[in-house]
Amino acid sequence: MNIHTQIEIKKGISLKPCHTFQLEASAKYWVEVYQPDDILKLMDTPVFHRETRFVLGGGSNVLFAGDFQGLIIKNSIPGIEILSENLNHVVLRIGAGVVWDDLVKFTVDRGWGGLENLSMIPGLTGAAPIQNIGAYGVELEATFVSLDAVHLESGIPESFDRKMCRFGYRDSIFKRSHKGTYLITHVTLKLNKSPEVNLDYGNLKEILVSEGVINPDIRDVSMAVRKIRASKLPDPAVTGNAGSFFKNPVISREKFESLRSIHSDIPSYPSGNKVKIPAAWLIDQCGFKGKRSGDAGVHEQHALILVNYGKATGREVIGLASTIQKEVRGRFGVSLEPEVNIIGEDNAL
Repeated sequence: MNIHTQIEIKKGISLKPCHTFQLEASAKYWVEVYQPDDILKLMDTPVFHRETRFVLGGGSNVLFAGDFQGLIIKNSIPGIEILSENLNHVVLRIGAGVVWDDLVKFTVDRGWGGLENLSMIPGLTGAAPIQNIGAYGVELEATFVSLDAVHLESGIPESFDRKMCRFGYRDSIFKRSHKGTYLITHVTLKLNKSPEVNLDYGNLKEILVSEGVINPDIRDVSMAVRKIRASKLPDPAVTGNAGSFFKNPVISREKFESLRSIHSDIPSYPSGNKVKIPAAWLIDQCGFKGKRSGDAGVHEQHALILVNYGKATGREVIGLASTIQKEVRGRFGVSLEPEVNIIGEDNAL
């Protein structure tokens, strides 16, 4: 039983511990919701209707350009429920406030396949379908069944199936026409009880071989992903960051062949009549790896990660990101699009 029966709107809350970039910023108003009914209670308050609103999950994909002059709604809806199960599959309904990697561990420990390649992605489950999270050749879309959400104007609960979400590469309808319109309460996923492992992306095979694993299962894959991510990615508890700052650009085959004629070593991942190229490679080629601008910088081991070395401001990080975009566009003719959600319209890249 959920013991939270009332909502409490607070003023002047620091956002530094609430997002992984750890930038100095504060919220004019702050409220935490633990169940769908809390949203309806919140909608009865003057603050809800008067202020600009932003729904915050784990804060792992957010850059605050400055103080947020409105209401932050922290989504803390808990719970993992088995909706159905047979010999082949299990269907789970997960609260939006469940930590994503806790969910991955929960499923991997039980031998339920589908999420193992998505190990160690920071954030909460409710944010996963918003950007169709993906890593090591797997995207959320592959296991997604539906989500439940509350419309933040009408208060009406609605459900969205896979087709309605209009998933794309790090994209969904909730980043476009429905941005800021709904608060996701639950996500439903279908997992495989006799899973086949996916080792086609990155150096997963090499890691497993080095560990002496000949016939890997999903636990081995999760282990390998964790090992790779830990070796490449800075711990946000130590060095503020939001993971991959830019999306990997997807370009036409014609554009790719033109680039390859000049840069023969350019890595690529073909997909239909398009080709995805690593943004990290493009940024690295422009000499940004390890570079700093004030307390904002590019990580020394992974050029796709922008970091806060202690006292960076949102404006500093945005300025560095803008410089990177211009250099990559000038050298390669390729535009980099932020994967991070930048809060503050005047500072959008």
